[in-house]
Amino acid sequence: MKPIARWGTPEGDRILERLVSRGAGEAVAGVESAVREILEAVAREGDQALCRYTARFDGLELAPGDLRIPEAELEAAWHGLPAEDREALALAEERIRAFHERQRPASWFCDEDGVVLGQRVTPLDAVGVYVPGGTAAYPSSVFMNAVPARVAGVGRVVMVTPTPGGRVNPHVLAAAWLAGVREVYRIGGAQAVGGLAFGTATVPRVDKVVGPGNIYVATAKRLVYGRVDIDMVAGPSEILVVSDGSGEPAWIAADLLSQAEHDPWATAALVATDEGFARAVAREVETQLARLPRAETARKSWEDRGALLVVPSLEAACEVANRVAPEHLELAVERPWDLLGRIRHAGAVFLGHHTPESLGDYLAGPNHVLPTAGTARFFSPLGVEDFVKRSSVLSFSPAALARLAAPVMRIARLEGLEAHARAVEKRVGKREGWKASKLES
Repeated sequence: MKPIARWGTPEGDRILERLVSRGAGEAVAGVESAVREILEAVAREGDQALCRYTARFDGLELAPGDLRIPEAELEAAWHGLPAEDREALALAEERIRAFHERQRPASWFCDEDGVVLGQRVTPLDAVGVYVPGGTAAYPSSVFMNAVPARVAGVGRVVMVTPTPGGRVNPHVLAAAWLAGVREVYRIGGAQAVGGLAFGTATVPRVDKVVGPGNIYVATAKRLVYGRVDIDMVAGPSEILVVSDGSGEPAWIAADLLSQAEHDPWATAALVATDEGFARAVAREVETQLARLPRAETARKSWEDRGALLVVPSLEAACEVANRVAPEHLELAVERPWDLLGRIRHAGAVFLGHHTPESLGDYLAGPNHVLPTAGTARFFSPLGVEDFVKRSSVLSFSPAALARLAAPVMRIARLEGLEAHARAVEKRVGKREGWKASKLES
């Protein structure tokens, strides 16, 4: 059974430091050079490179004309699902769409005495959504990435997903159809990111690449950033649960394992004020691991990266949470709303004993694409705002320009930019200095 560390002890300090510094220095040797080689080949050879790497990594021989999955196949996947699956997916899409509709930003303008200033919000033209395939196939990821893009008004939402050996996950294709995605390509890995970023004869380039993937996909996204935008470079899943000893240990153990089963590199941690409760959770984790289908993955994560930390108060627990800045934070306490105001850094906060993290993964409504590895200190969840851009709007009347001409020219000349000053001066026809100018009257 995993040992329990206590706040303020050397072991507690070590555990806390490990939680805070997770993700640092964990790059796999050789990944970046391999990804660079793939991206350069895609940029240089286009479709030929996409087909070559698809054959190499997915065991699937394709011609460029076979890369795109026909729309009819997407529709057939949707209609071919059991009714119960369609109902669950439709409910998830509906709730996710409704939540993101509330995020849509609006353009605005203000008009005062001949000056119109404002901000125009416009959607991106094209967005690429990466969806894992093969053994890790997540229709929920389709919704979380494609729905906010569609709500934002993105004109072209294209999805890429690997199909190892030609195996296509019908739930992923059905989710794409339901979310309104009609352009889907059977490519994955770093080569898919390269295709989206550089464009090929078959896969027109996009403006932004979003979606989860393995370390090769994440590295590729990082390397193409600047040529295109990306959502974030996400790391392994993580959860931190704050407990006051109330509730059921079995529930908390299940929540911890819900993230541990994702990945051996995932982090699952309990910060509790009640040591007896923490011990009960540790026992429950062992009991549940014995019956978990993905037990090998979950056990590796729990043994290597799991943590049980006992703290003297809920205030201290919140301090730990803010230092860790977790992707998922559960406030599994009797009065969770009393703690919410103390939380500054978390990707998503789940309040109370009846709000497990799993709700957020699938159909609560908020986006499950969240900042990891402590980046919740400065990153936000994926949302509609990530699929639009802002343009400033300015309009001056002749009189309004005249009122501000002198100080504009003054600042331009202070900075040694005479052409800037003359661009104003030519319009107002004056050379007077700041104090001597009659333009301010």
